[in-house]
Amino acid sequence: MSGSPHFDDRVLYQGDVWVRLDTLPRLLAEGWRRTLAQGGVVTVVRTPFQWAMASPVIEIETGGYLGDVGLYVPEVQLAEALALLRADDPGELPGA
Repeated sequence: MSGSPHFDDRVLYQGDVWVRLDTLPRLLAEGWRRTLAQGGVVTVVRTPFQWAMASPVIEIETGGYLGDVGLYVPEVQLAEALALLRADDPGELPGA
């Protein structure tokens, strides 16, 4: 696979519309997920291989996929997610 994987900005996942906050390295995405979870925002990570609602630490520690992932939140929680990450729109996200 060459370059970063492509992830759609909006996807239908488990019957709901999810919005991609950013595409970023897995470890950074996991940090954002922790911040968002502490604020009550649900997240899902899309790797080139699968969706991950939960990220077991063992997967990360044992060298699971650590490349770029898409970090998604439910569309209905987008404003909350942006506020928690201190951004007004996805183009202003840290690291974007």
